[in-house]
Amino acid sequence: MVDTPQPIDLYFWPTPNGRKITISLEEMGLPYTVHGVNIGKGDQFKPDFLAISPNNRMPAIVDSQGPDGKPISIFESGAILQYLARKTGMFGGANAREQAEVESWLMWQMANLGPVMGHHNHFRNYAPKIEPDPEKLKYAQDRFFNETNRLFGVLEVRLRDREFIAGPLSIADFASWPWIAAYKSQGQDLADFPALNRWFGQCRLRPGFEKGRKVGEELRATALTADSKEAEEARKILFGQKARI
Repeated sequence: MVDTPQPIDLYFWPTPNGRKITISLEEMGLPYTVHGVNIGKGDQFKPDFLAISPNNRMPAIVDSQGPDGKPISIFESGAILQYLARKTGMFGGANAREQAEVESWLMWQMANLGPVMGHHNHFRNYAPKIEPDPEKLKYAQDRFFNETNRLFGVLEVRLRDREFIAGPLSIADFASWPWIAAYKSQGQDLADFPALNRWFGQCRLRPGFEKGRKVGEELRATALTADSKEAEEARKILFGQKARI
């Protein structure tokens, strides 16, 4: 007898990294339960969450039907994507050659697109609320804007002769799409990248992408760019952490 699939517990906040997982779960048809982790209020530092995500970052998952039928917790979005691809046999590559291609582009996103756009978002949109002197921010803003633009160009060239990033639709697409979706706040214009723009629109037409990207829209209440006391406190929590030992 095949066990009835139990919902995966997803610890989540509506950010690009969180949306990687909701899109994946929707595309794979896996049931899941969302547990909001309000990173602006410090939920990520609670002991129960640290037990499954020691780096105090979301997303994280707990699968009650893990390997050998035993529960397993996984943190880091790339590791979660690889786990889900292995669990379902979907979107991870049909053979060793395809798997290598998918993993290469997944690691490219994890090491390049996500961190660079995250840093650019910080210096472009959040840091001006913390550092009033624009001259002190200009180098970092220019540096990460240009690198974001370069990375968009890498995807543009890659997508000129293929439908999806690694060939067939894969977790590499699930990883990059939510970050490319933030192009406006990054000062980028998808009209400058026609192949990337085509891919972006094509993915968005898929029901799994459309549903996955909307998960948790009701959770985020205060923008970190706001001038409110609540936004100021959230910035302190997110950007003022040192080692906790």
